[in-house]
Amino acid sequence: MAEEERGGGEVVEILIKKVNEIASISDYRYTVKKQYCNLARRLKLLIPMLEEIRDIKDSIIPQQTLKALVMLKQALDSAKDLLMFGSEGSKIYLVLEREQIMNKYHEVTAKLEQALSGISCESLDISDEVKEQVELVLAQFRRAKGRVDANDVELYEDLLSLYNKTHDSASDLAVLRRLCEKLQLMGISDLTLESLALHEMVAATGDPGESIEKMSMLLKKIKDFVQTENPNLEAPAREKNLPPSGSGQAIVDGSHQMPVIPDDFRCPISLELMKDPVIVSTGQTYERSCIEKWLGARHDTCPKTQQKLTSTALTPNYVLRSLIAQWCEANGIEPPKRPSSSGTSKTVSACSPAERAQIKILLHKLTSGCLEDQRSATGEIRLLAKHNTDNRVAIAQAGAIPLLVGLLSTPDPRIQEHAITALLNLSICEDNKGSIVSAGAVPGIVHVLKKGSMAARENAAATLFSLSVVDENKVTIGSLGAIPPLVTLLSEGSQRGKKDAATALFNLCIYQGNKGKAVRAGVVLTLMSLLTETGGRMVDEALAILAILASHPEGKATIGAAEAVPVLVEVIRNGSPRNRENAAAVLVHLCSGDQKHMVEAQELGVMGPLVDLAQNGTDRGKRKAQQLLECISRFLEQQNHSQAQTEAPIEQPQPSSMANSGDS
Repeated sequence: MAEEERGGGEVVEILIKKVNEIASISDYRYTVKKQYCNLARRLKLLIPMLEEIRDIKDSIIPQQTLKALVMLKQALDSAKDLLMFGSEGSKIYLVLEREQIMNKYHEVTAKLEQALSGISCESLDISDEVKEQVELVLAQFRRAKGRVDANDVELYEDLLSLYNKTHDSASDLAVLRRLCEKLQLMGISDLTLESLALHEMVAATGDPGESIEKMSMLLKKIKDFVQTENPNLEAPAREKNLPPSGSGQAIVDGSHQMPVIPDDFRCPISLELMKDPVIVSTGQTYERSCIEKWLGARHDTCPKTQQKLTSTALTPNYVLRSLIAQWCEANGIEPPKRPSSSGTSKTVSACSPAERAQIKILLHKLTSGCLEDQRSATGEIRLLAKHNTDNRVAIAQAGAIPLLVGLLSTPDPRIQEHAITALLNLSICEDNKGSIVSAGAVPGIVHVLKKGSMAARENAAATLFSLSVVDENKVTIGSLGAIPPLVTLLSEGSQRGKKDAATALFNLCIYQGNKGKAVRAGVVLTLMSLLTETGGRMVDEALAILAILASHPEGKATIGAAEAVPVLVEVIRNGSPRNRENAAAVLVHLCSGDQKHMVEAQELGVMGPLVDLAQNGTDRGKRKAQQLLECISRFLEQQNHSQAQTEAPIEQPQPSSMANSGDS
């Protein structure tokens, strides 16, 4: 362990610094205030012991005590994280997940007790009064039961009852009032901080499941109640003294009115009025900055519906933006200003001079020629660029991109993996996408895609997808040989690797010129094998790509030759709504001008499933099903007409009337 190699004095200095950092944390949330204040106070009592140990020469400190000090450092790290969340985290989360929070509290106190027990005050000649203080702290840790107070239980039950009720009632108002008071969510600033805490937690921990949906809904109910109940809050200037006009308003005290933001105008992640609404592939709309942060944390699902995203492309929702502007105008609110998207305006980093200096030190290490320095520096840059937008901007502006590109061809697999992942993280920033491609990164990324470790290949594929969001980059990436190794990864990669390759190929094949390249690289056979593999984990992605390729002549011919019709008919019969839609889209292209595929589909019983899809499918699915039904119906009518003509009896010639009249 690296810490054990340090001198005792250095380790103790770190411990003193950490305890002081913990002591500076304040304002713990109501639900954990008692336990967390006690924990912070007990840790502060360790300072005298640590100061006495610091003054002992390293040679006198037993090795066992040094190990215990290292354990204490790790325990303090955990304690600091726990206490920071108790001070800044979501108040609603701390109530709903109270059992998990208290389990974590017990776990941290157990670690602290174990580490302190390993420090021998006797052998260190610690003074008696300090020794007694340490023994007191140890005894308190042992006695700490983390009892859940009745108030916590009541809060939890209040939140659950609010979540489970769909209709407002007088009892709900009483519950809401009690919750707002206990959770201290009485003002706009409190609600904003809670919303941000919830948003940060989702982005950082990747918890997009039922719990986050529950918390978002509860926060929305509380926010609506507070805004309705208290019209004279310390709201921003544009939200004060609003005229009582327009729709979507709630009456307060029979005379005052406050506009209630319609649900459709709120971002499902932040619950705030949207400034720049964008649509994701599932059809849901989010605030651009919120969903970009979500995607930047490598999530591949829709936060609201939990559906898999077939693409991370974001489409501006101009209609909703216009409706929001009209609503704001009708209610006397200044319309939200959309962040500038001008190509001439570059994002500016808010990093401090010290942080910029640290980045420059890391860049110097990249050029040092020392593998160990390069390994540690690329790893740190990778982490710095992972979550923080300011870091991404500052790292790029400091000149890191060309240096990282140069390291893509290194024979050291760890440096290579760090470099490609750092570029992936940097590419999340829109301004950096062009810089990465301009730095000549694509050939290096393709090299990693072919020769790197599986983790590096996966991240190379994800980087190509991120870069190909810019349309002109689709052309560049396709022309520089990226498609064949992506097809290889789609075939032989891990599950995550296959998904990364599929998303990259999907995006690249939106450009018509890349479709033929993908077909010639053998992607169709790979996609067909994914459609029929056990478990069907890649069916969504395979059908989405086939639906794009089927519009290309080579793609259509290759899909038809791969005996795809039976598989497509089965998907139309039993697949998910989106998969039925894509299968029908592929079949429309195959049957266009090709009687063989039309006959095969009809013989496999496609008509019934198509009728159902035309009635109950997605909008696009309905259109495609209707096209196929009309196409097959016309073909069957022509067949019946031709058959009727072939089977009609040949009439015998009759004697002419002229001859008959001549005989008479």
